[in-house]
Amino acid sequence: MSEEAPKTQYVLFDTEADFQQAVDRLLAAPGREMRIFDPDLSALRLNTAQRVEQFRRFLAASRTRRLYIAVHDPDNLTKYCPRMMALLARFAHATQVNCTHEEIRNLQDSFLVLDQAHYLRRPVALQFRGALGLHDDAEALTMRARFTEIWSASFPGVSASTLGL
Repeated sequence: MSEEAPKTQYVLFDTEADFQQAVDRLLAAPGREMRIFDPDLSALRLNTAQRVEQFRRFLAASRTRRLYIAVHDPDNLTKYCPRMMALLARFAHATQVNCTHEEIRNLQDSFLVLDQAHYLRRPVALQFRGALGLHDDAEALTMRARFTEIWSASFPGVSASTLGL
């Protein structure tokens, strides 16, 4: 008996509440590597206890879990998200936050990719309209490849330790 592959699911959203629910759903999905690209990370509510706990559970589930974040401007994270910064310090071995180079700072979308199976995308980061795709290997792989391109045009930019190590 072979198990059937999970059915691809799409959820469209256009409000902040629906976006936050989609993020919650993505963070609850099984996976090993989360990749996030966002101009400033402000929409992700990275200083709320609930959201930081979701990331903590994700990272604590296995020592092989990884979180990669690419951002144009890290100020929101470093100045206004002490809970997330503490989490990044606790899981420094499993997380990395990069800042994009100037030549790609015109990118204004936002997306999260979990492994090669799930993603959440907003075409315009200043708006909450977008889509969550679950069990969509083809599109998630495309999103992961795009993240790799962005990552290659970025540099380590946020250190969770006070020494910068």
